Amino acid sequence: MPIAQLISPQQLAARIEKQPELVILDCRFALEDHDYGQRSYAEGHIAGARFADLERDLSGKIVKGVTGRHPLPQPGHLIERLQAWGINNDSEIVLYDDAPGAFAARAWWLLAWLGKRDGVYLLDGGLKAWHAAGLPLSLDAPPTALGHFTGKPDSSMVVTAHDLQGRLGQPDLTLLDARALPRFRGDVEPLDPVAGHIPGAQCATFTENLGADGRFLPADKLQQRFAEKLGSRPLEKLVAYCGSGVTACHNLFALCLAGYPLAPLYAGSWSEWVTDAHHPVATGD
Repeated sequence: MPIAQLISPQQLAARIEKQPELVILDCRFALEDHDYGQRSYAEGHIAGARFADLERDLSGKIVKGVTGRHPLPQPGHLIERLQAWGINNDSEIVLYDDAPGAFAARAWWLLAWLGKRDGVYLLDGGLKAWHAAGLPLSLDAPPTALGHFTGKPDSSMVVTAHDLQGRLGQPDLTLLDARALPRFRGDVEPLDPVAGHIPGAQCATFTENLGADGRFLPADKLQQRFAEKLGSRPLEKLVAYCGSGVTACHNLFALCLAGYPLAPLYAGSWSEWVTDAHHPVATGD
C-alpha cells in the first residue's frame, strides 16, 4: 500500500457512514491567529473528527535561540495524543485542514515518523473541497474511546542542522525549500529574524503541488515537477525543508504521491538554521 494516499470528500462521506471506527483529525491552524483552528473546529467540523493543534499537539516546546518555530514533539507526548484520539496501530486515519493541506501533511509525516505508514489519508482539497461537494459539518463531540497506538521514531527520516551543514556544497545534494519564492529569495521575511535561504537550495513552493482547484496534481505531473528539481542527482540525497518543518511535509507527501520513496526532513528548517550565526545564508535565486 502506498505511504501517501488521498481520499475525496465523497469517499470520506461514504466511509463515515459505514466505518464508525475511522479516525478523523481536523488539523486547521493559522500562523497569524493561533486560536483559529480550535475556534473553527468548535464552529463546525467533519462528523467524528477530533482536533489536532499544530503547536500544542504536533510540535514540541520552543527553546529560544536553539529550536525553530515548530520543533518536533517529544515522541511520548505525541503517542499519548494519538492514543487520546482513539488511534491504534491498525487504525485508518483521515487528516484534513482548510487546504492546501500543509498542516494535515505535518500530521501525516509525524505518523510516518512513528512507524504508521499505511491506512493514513489526506482529504484531497481539504475542507474547501468538502464544502464544494455540499457536505455538512457537525457540532457534535466525537467519541472518546482510548486507543493503544505504539510507535518509535525513525531517525533516518530526520536530518539535523549539523548534518546538513556538513553536506552543503556536495554536488549530489538536492535541497528543496517549500517556502514561497519571495521568502526564499530574501525579498521579504514575515516570520523569522533573517531573510534568505540555505545555500544550494532550490525553491519548491509547496502550493505548486496543487492544481487551481486546490487538489493535488496527478502523479505524473508531480513526478515531472520533482524530476526537474532532482536532475541527475540521486534521490537518496534529497532533503526537504521550509520555514519551520511544516510545509516541507507537503512536498514530502507529494514526492510520495509521485512514486518516490519518503525522503528525509530537516525538521528545524529555516527558523532553526538562523538561530546560529555561523550558518551560511544565501539570498536571491
